[in-house]
Amino acid sequence: MLKKLFMVLLLSLGAMQAHAAGDAQLVQLIRDWDSANFTLQGDAKEKALADLAERAKAVSAAQPNRAEPLIWQAIVLSSYAGAKGGLGALSLVTEARDLLLKAEQIDAAALQGSVYTSLGSLYYQVPGWPIGFGDDDKARAYLEKALQMNPDGMDPNYFYGDFLIAEHDYKKALAALEKALAAAPRPGREVADAGRRKEVMAAIDLARKKMNEPVY
Repeated sequence: MLKKLFMVLLLSLGAMQAHAAGDAQLVQLIRDWDSANFTLQGDAKEKALADLAERAKAVSAAQPNRAEPLIWQAIVLSSYAGAKGGLGALSLVTEARDLLLKAEQIDAAALQGSVYTSLGSLYYQVPGWPIGFGDDDKARAYLEKALQMNPDGMDPNYFYGDFLIAEHDYKKALAALEKALAAAPRPGREVADAGRRKEVMAAIDLARKKMNEPVY
């Protein structure tokens, strides 16, 4: 009995160590993504994100039953697709969507519902049929679900506000964007926070401009 218990403890310790190593790799991946996505431009950004996509794949492959690495692999692929552009990006965003759906099945609440923020952003930014899988109704549903899980988060409020601008709902967009701007800082994510705030402020300026444009 004691021998069996000892083996269980060893296996548990091994799993904890694997998670710790995986988490350290994931943390570094996130920091490198923050830098690549928010500080680089052009070819340098595309190359950095391509390299990160390979690393993200390895991190998630090492922990296939955890949602967090899958979510971040999807985020990296989506960013790479945005930097790459063109029809070649469609396969990347399709893979990202499938990874997010897989992560949802494992743990929909992981990373404060980031599965739904990411799915929502994909569904409104990807072209619709017959080119891609974009769908504004699905985008709205996913983004609103993300806000239910993380109502004060910077990212869910930013992407919801950006979506609402595309939907011409400028007043509601401003409310979401101002909430994004007021979001609490994320420890260790200073680069991402600074970059996202710039995007939020640009979206606020756009929403205010659109509100003042004459309607024909």
